[in-house]
Amino acid sequence: MNLSALKPPAGSRKKRKRVGRGNGSGHGGTACKGAKGQNARSGGGVRPSFEGGQMPLTRRLPKRGFRNPFRQDVGVVNVGQLKQFAQGTLIDEGMLLNSGLIKGRVAAVKILGAGTVEHALSVKVGLISKGAREKIVNAGGTIVEVG
Repeated sequence: MNLSALKPPAGSRKKRKRVGRGNGSGHGGTACKGAKGQNARSGGGVRPSFEGGQMPLTRRLPKRGFRNPFRQDVGVVNVGQLKQFAQGTLIDEGMLLNSGLIKGRVAAVKILGAGTVEHALSVKVGLISKGAREKIVNAGGTIVEVG
């Protein structure tokens, strides 16, 4: 076999359509753009949202909502999710982030009371619900609140 004899399989390579290169090509004259008009011109056409002068959909619909630029996201972890940590472990925001219980950037972490706690844990977070506080303390754990 010769390297010069190699050819791609039949039908795998398609020729580019060259328009506007004479009437003999079948794509001459108007270069597949039809007759005259805005779309036949160089740089012609309308933007994607244009509806022919009719009031656009984005302007017909009412405005709704408000995007607060000062919003701070709070990462939520339930007490039942803390059972994966060993007894006596100090659980803080960094450990929750590394374990994957909190994803992304959060301003604060809050422990909620869904689930049960079997063993004593030491929790160091900024926010904790009343139910979560009771369950951790009843299991023999401690809570250190961060200002």
